[in-house]
Amino acid sequence: MRFLLALIGFLAIVAAIAAGVYFWGGFYNVAANAVGHPFVEHTLQSIREASITRRADAKPPGSLDEPDTIKVGAQAFAKRGCVVCHGGIGIQRDVFARGGMNPGPPGLKTLSGQEPAEIFWVIRNGIRMTGMPSFGKVGVKDEDIWPIVAFIKKSQSISPEDYKAWTMPAAESAPAAPPAPPPAAVAAPPAAAAPPAPEAPPSVVTAPAPPAAPSGGSQ
Repeated sequence: MRFLLALIGFLAIVAAIAAGVYFWGGFYNVAANAVGHPFVEHTLQSIREASITRRADAKPPGSLDEPDTIKVGAQAFAKRGCVVCHGGIGIQRDVFARGGMNPGPPGLKTLSGQEPAEIFWVIRNGIRMTGMPSFGKVGVKDEDIWPIVAFIKKSQSISPEDYKAWTMPAAESAPAAPPAPPPAAVAAPPAAAAPPAPEAPPSVVTAPAPPAAPSGGSQ
């Protein structure tokens, strides 16, 4: 019995040393295009899932079934770029998310099957060594995260037409206003009348001289 325990201890020490050499010696390839060892990949995934399950205990502040809450969540999901990695309703994930990330991000359908508390925890805190950022770390409030959770949970029952109508920018969803009519032509003011020509001064008429008076010597 003592020999068996000693053997188990010896093998555990050897395994620990081998793992240290493998990871800290640079033998573990961290390249995204490298295929990891199945045991290592499974171990990392199990650690990640266990960590989330242990810490995901938040409760939503209200119902996640309210239509307005789901609509707000859909808009936030699209505005904050979640569609790029997880896809949208009727929208495929970006090519980098489908083949360039390791581990690859889950699609919207996969996310909808998770518990609300787990979805909230991941959005709020992010996940190390993945492309998932922490929304809480950049200032997104909890009350703004829960609508995203509501949308994800209900995403499989939303039509692509409704999703497009909810998330389309206002400039595209509203019909374009008709162009304004051109301004009416303003008539030119009438030309100023020419000033009247100055009147010629009246001609001076010379009165005829009176007849001479008859002389007194002729009678």
